[in-house]
Amino acid sequence: MSSSTSSLYQWIDSAEALDAACEQVAGARVIALDTEFFRENTFFPVPALIQFASHEVAYLVDPLSTPCTESFKALLQNSAVKLLHACSEDLEVFQHWAGTLPTPLVDTQVAQAFLGENPGMGYQKLVEHWMGETLPKEETRSNWLERPLTPSQCEYAALDVIYLLKVWALQADKLDELGRREWLDSECANLIEQAGRSVENDGQWYTRQRQLWRLSPRQLEAYRLMTIWREGETRRRDLPRNWLVSDKLLFAVAEKMPKNRYELAEVEGVKPPLVKKEGDALLALVKQALHCSDSDLPARWPDPMQPAFKRRFKAIKGVVAEQASALNIAPEMLLRRRDIETMVMQCLDHQPLTELSGWRDACLTQAIHQALEEPL
Repeated sequence: MSSSTSSLYQWIDSAEALDAACEQVAGARVIALDTEFFRENTFFPVPALIQFASHEVAYLVDPLSTPCTESFKALLQNSAVKLLHACSEDLEVFQHWAGTLPTPLVDTQVAQAFLGENPGMGYQKLVEHWMGETLPKEETRSNWLERPLTPSQCEYAALDVIYLLKVWALQADKLDELGRREWLDSECANLIEQAGRSVENDGQWYTRQRQLWRLSPRQLEAYRLMTIWREGETRRRDLPRNWLVSDKLLFAVAEKMPKNRYELAEVEGVKPPLVKKEGDALLALVKQALHCSDSDLPARWPDPMQPAFKRRFKAIKGVVAEQASALNIAPEMLLRRRDIETMVMQCLDHQPLTELSGWRDACLTQAIHQALEEPL
């Protein structure tokens, strides 16, 4: 077994050491997790450090020398609560390195959002809020791929998971007092579900674009097809999205709907290397959208500046704000702006509104329907 230890952490750099560490925490009811990674020139995060703890000693796993073992995969999937803070990118690391996601999950940032009006509290602020202690910040942006890591880096990484356990113990008591633990469990289960879906690419990246209302249905279909193509290619080539082609450029191509390389080269922002390397693929997707039957095209995105849209958006937003104030949570914890916009689009298109589930249904559904039934 290869490992090194201090009073605060144990360094793990072999499969045997990782299995032994997993055995040490196998009976824990709560396991804190964190990762350090590098992601400047790749699509997938490059794991640089995996941290976990169930008590006062953290295990720091070197993924550069240690493969994920079956024992660690089993640990991620056992019945213990897995604690993470602001977990979205960490989930990608676990999916990529371990091939599985940690469940059942508790995200302490989400937990804090159910306890107050700050839905995006950082980890250091969280520790200061609950523990009254200030964690070191010096290593936040250090190079985690360098070896050996410095004692300062290791201490920083260890504290990230050790304090997570302390904070959660206090958060959990407060959530139980407010009767919101089920809310948190439901929200975190959704995070795991979304992380699993993102691996399969559900083709909805295009909806993140804020200017879709400027596109005709045929242009919208071209943009949708190009974003799906890019998602697949960036994964296959392991490149950042913008290294292949940015959202801005794909949108510009969709607006112009070029039919040949000359017209593609005329699109503002398109450079000759893009035309040479990806031009045929982009033009084929534009052509596919041009030949798509009208019945298969997506509906036109409504203009958010139109009075009908603005009135309904304001009505739903008002309900959300009122309920959020009563619950003392941030409005975006109830419904995000994109969710409200989707409801408005459904309303304008005379479609049933998206059904809310669980605690959101109880808090919002009836009030939203009443607000939309009133004269607008």
